[in-house]
Amino acid sequence: MEEIEEGSSNNSIRRVGTGSSDRRWVDGSEVDSETPPFSEIRGRDYSFGNLRRRLMKKPKRADSLDVEAMEIAGSHGHNLKDLSLLGTLGIAFQTLGVVYGDMGTSPLYVFSDVFSKVPIRSEVDVLGALSLVIYTIAVIPLAKYVFVVLKANDNGEGGTFALYSLICRYAKVNKLPNQQPADEQISSFRLKLPTPELERALWIKEALETKGYLKTLLLLLVLMGTSMIIGDGILTPAMSVMSAMSGLQGEVKGFGTNALVMSSIVILVALFSIQRFGTGKVGFLFAPVLALWFFSLGAIGIYNLLKYDFTVIRALNPFYIVLFFNKNSKQAWSALGGCVLCITGAEAMFADLGHFSVRSIQLAFTCVVFPCLLLAYMGQAAYLTKHPEASARIFYDSVPKSLFWPVFVIATLAAMIASQAMISATFSCVKQAMALGCFPRLKIIHTSKKRMGQIYIPVINWFLMIMCILVVSIFRSTTHIANAYGIAEVGVMMVSTVLVTLVMLLIWQTNIFLALCFPLIFGSVETIYLLAVLTKILEGGWVPLVFATFFLTVMYIWNYGSVLKYQSEVRERISMDFMRELGSTLGTIRIPGIGLLYNELVQGIPSIFGQFLLTLPAIHSTIIFVCIKYVPVPVVPQEERFLFRRVCPKDYHMFRCIARYGYKDVRKEDSRVFEQLLIESLEKFLRCEALEDALESTMNDFDPDRDSVASDTYTDDLMAPLIHRAKRSEPEQELDSEVLPSSSVGTSMEEDPALEYELAALREATDSGLTYLLAHGDVRAKKNSIFVKKLVINYFYAFLRRNCRAGAANLTVPHMNILQAGMTYMV
Repeated sequence: MEEIEEGSSNNSIRRVGTGSSDRRWVDGSEVDSETPPFSEIRGRDYSFGNLRRRLMKKPKRADSLDVEAMEIAGSHGHNLKDLSLLGTLGIAFQTLGVVYGDMGTSPLYVFSDVFSKVPIRSEVDVLGALSLVIYTIAVIPLAKYVFVVLKANDNGEGGTFALYSLICRYAKVNKLPNQQPADEQISSFRLKLPTPELERALWIKEALETKGYLKTLLLLLVLMGTSMIIGDGILTPAMSVMSAMSGLQGEVKGFGTNALVMSSIVILVALFSIQRFGTGKVGFLFAPVLALWFFSLGAIGIYNLLKYDFTVIRALNPFYIVLFFNKNSKQAWSALGGCVLCITGAEAMFADLGHFSVRSIQLAFTCVVFPCLLLAYMGQAAYLTKHPEASARIFYDSVPKSLFWPVFVIATLAAMIASQAMISATFSCVKQAMALGCFPRLKIIHTSKKRMGQIYIPVINWFLMIMCILVVSIFRSTTHIANAYGIAEVGVMMVSTVLVTLVMLLIWQTNIFLALCFPLIFGSVETIYLLAVLTKILEGGWVPLVFATFFLTVMYIWNYGSVLKYQSEVRERISMDFMRELGSTLGTIRIPGIGLLYNELVQGIPSIFGQFLLTLPAIHSTIIFVCIKYVPVPVVPQEERFLFRRVCPKDYHMFRCIARYGYKDVRKEDSRVFEQLLIESLEKFLRCEALEDALESTMNDFDPDRDSVASDTYTDDLMAPLIHRAKRSEPEQELDSEVLPSSSVGTSMEEDPALEYELAALREATDSGLTYLLAHGDVRAKKNSIFVKKLVINYFYAFLRRNCRAGAANLTVPHMNILQAGMTYMV
């Protein structure tokens, strides 16, 4: 078994008193997946196990693989959860500038699109369309997102990938086989369940874990939702900006289609150019404008209600929807595709959650956004009852003439802000996809030292800008863009409905009746809207489908190639028998120095290490295999991130380091700080290892007949990581002098020549310098593989790997300290 080979010395069972502790992490926890089999420890007495664990005091340790996170306040918790009321109000105000811009600008174009399909012939047409809009907003954004979906967040993080990571924690559905039982001991990994475990949840968990096609189907569903969010990030700016600028066509002579397109492109370029300043700065810049915009919507709506027809509030009666469909039949069905535009940007409430907090988003929507939107649509409906011919320019025509230019300026600024919601959501989704191995690595810039969820991805930003310009240049009309707009929005909503339902059944373990009501109610409404917008595929609806297909293909190919690459590395790793044959010299010359070999394996010695042994005339005296791994949690607490263990016997001086990151964690290592903290952590690991050996040796002296008795209680305790000791009180961690005098332990530590020798060797290696051994592994399809696999692996995946960002390890390291070797795996 690999678990025994990697952690063993000449004997798989560690002998007491030899100092050969090879199964310990630096934080003192056992490696669940690599502990000796139960049969090997059955014959040993661990009656003093609990005592020994109490005597072990966990050393405080600086995290060597999360340097920048130390500089960010609240980086290991959702720092917006415990804000005061005043702080929550401030964040809620900021959400207006980032989250609700898209939905807030929908009054610019909703009724103009709806009544382009259904001519206004009677009062029923206006009241029916208004009733449709009111209940669409009430059912989807308010009832579904504000009261249900926002609660399905992953420790404050939202979006389809956040839901996927939440599911991955409760069921092993991640296709990359690098999960470890030790990951489940991360404090943020476990969530409180409102009810005891149910047989239904266990059945779903087993089905997801054992059936490969369900894992693939779930992954494709998540990737599809993410792809459509990115598609929304392309269509939203184009639609919002063109709708705002179209107001000039009726006011300025000579302002035709060409002028509309050019002015929209100029504004789009300006919008994407300011993204590099960060979500926080953009939010504070835009929030006052959006607050003024929502005030204007509400005020204009009240003005129109009082001046034209206050009785349109009758549309609160949903029976007018029935009358609307009975009267217009097929035309009403087509108009339903325009009605869905009133909830565009609703998914941003969930996708942008990592930038803000649940309470702030709920407060802003229920107190500001929802009432202002209702007043705006009611005011437009009141105006249309008296002026049905104004449906094409309903928003600007309903504005008092004296206020046209101020409102136009605010509307233009609001349209730019509307784009911010989906742009920010796109950045968040792409980062989550990268962290979970479903998107090629790209440069990520963290724009806030206080809130690490606020990021900027240059490549995605400029890609969105170019695509927006192309969409505006090709369609040249808001009507055609609107046809494309609804498909992406409804598609994302349906994906979130399926994932939240799965969360209800698997994690929340909600009553089966309530859990099925959620997809039955909201899924039915969304299905109706989807069928309506699919009728517009030939009229421009194909655009989001093309974008979604492109990103879905990229993400799935990257995930597929990454899984094959990892499986190849696992299959071809170096055996421990071969390492023993080489001996502690590794078959070459060991010179002072530390070699940090970056690889993706969580167990075993990577085959690329053999390439370094064959290529280099000498190898470093200390070798550390560094594996940076993402786990399906937003944040890994700093004290639980860094795991260390020994590889091979002591005289090999080889160690494994596993750094676990959440998909929201910040990583930006300065090489000098990184090296210093790494060595300090390794020294503490060695001291912790020697201390445990001394304790074990003393326990053996106290109980010479230990081989004759076995403690089942401690056996169970041994198989669990010792990380729980961090939660004990300080007095429990102190040495118990009545049972085991502290002097005996201290003497054993001070007189341990093996520890002093190893520390001296480590210091000498440190003085000689650190070298980064970087592995560059390529995968190629075998000659007998099918054509599709050859095409995907040899061309598409290879292209993505060549053009994605290199590993973070070599970003700030001088080139003279880097050695790189390549290897090709046949899959």
